[in-house]
Amino acid sequence: MSVLNDHSSHLKKNLDMLSKGSAENPIKESELSSMPTINTAHVLRLGRVTEDYLCPPEANVYGIDFTRFKIRDIDSKTTLFEIAKPPPGATDEETEEDGEDVDPNAGRFVRYQFTPQFLKLRTVGATVEFSVGSRPVKNFRMIERHFFRDQHLKTFDFDFGFCIPNSKNTCEHIYEFPKLDQATIDLMIENPFETRSDSFYFVDDELIMHNKADYAYNGTVGR
Repeated sequence: MSVLNDHSSHLKKNLDMLSKGSAENPIKESELSSMPTINTAHVLRLGRVTEDYLCPPEANVYGIDFTRFKIRDIDSKTTLFEIAKPPPGATDEETEEDGEDVDPNAGRFVRYQFTPQFLKLRTVGATVEFSVGSRPVKNFRMIERHFFRDQHLKTFDFDFGFCIPNSKNTCEHIYEFPKLDQATIDLMIENPFETRSDSFYFVDDELIMHNKADYAYNGTVGR
């Protein structure tokens, strides 16, 4: 029987000051790529978004599988974005029909298209549903870093806690967006997909998953 763990509205801490301090002792992506293991302190020292993935899909030995993701505006309770993974078997059948090789990084990258109004939001809730394999997951943690070009916008740190084996889990993380000056907002709108993020997932302070995203803020309502 699967168990639902609800960690709604659990924000671990704001890492703005820690990230600023880490920037004084930066590390290059190429240095991390050569390390046998990568921990939270390492990724906080990165001065820009990564160009490649810092771990292979096979590093996820815990069988963690994200199945649904939703973003909502906390103030208006409006759903801004929602996506769910197709049921088991659906993607396999399509791949067999196409006869094409499967991209090993498929599912690790998301492209978001928002309207300029999104940059005026102050607080957003991100609900994620995921399942866990046969091994217990201890100290499951995500560090997400957002950049516009080489400018660090904000770092978020969320703690999922402990997940029991073979469980289905739901949690909502609260994002409190930084206040941006109008010049930066205008540049972010005028330069779609130059705002990017890295989402690093750790179990017992060892990197086991790395997802990436980019963002455009020049969309229109209903697009």
